[in-house]
Amino acid sequence: MTAATPAAPRLTRQGAVAALVAGVAQDLHAAAEIHALLERQFQAALRHRGAELAQLAEELTPALDAMDARRRQRVALVRALHGPDATMATFIATQPEPGRATLAANWGELERLVVACKGATTRNGNLLAEQFTTMQRVLHGGDGTYAPR
Repeated sequence: MTAATPAAPRLTRQGAVAALVAGVAQDLHAAAEIHALLERQFQAALRHRGAELAQLAEELTPALDAMDARRRQRVALVRALHGPDATMATFIATQPEPGRATLAANWGELERLVVACKGATTRNGNLLAEQFTTMQRVLHGGDGTYAPR
C-alpha cells in the first residue's frame, strides 16, 4: 500500500500576490543573465568556438526552462486572482502604492529585456544558419563558389 501524497498547499490571496511579485523580480534577474549568455553565444559563434557554444547551450536551457515555468505560474496566478482574461497589467493596476510603481517598473524592464533576448536569439540563429550554409557550400560545392569563371 502506498502512502497518499500530501496535497499542495493552497495559496492565500496574499501569498499569490507575493509569489507574483517575487516571480517578476526573479525573471528580471534571469532575463539579464540570459541576455548576457546570448551575447557570449554570439561572440562564440563569430569565433567558431564549438565547445563554448555547447557549454552556453547547457547553461541557457535550464535558465529558459525555469523562466518559462515562472511565466506559466504567473499566468495561472493572475487568472486565479482576476479572471480568465486578466493580464499582468490588470494585476499591476490593482496593487497599492508604493509597490505598484516598483512592480510596474520591474515589469516594463522585464518586457524590454525579453524583447532584447528575442532579438539576440534571432541574430544568433541567423549567424549560425549562415555559417552552416557557408560550410555546406564549402564542403559540397552547392552553388559553384569555387567553379572557374
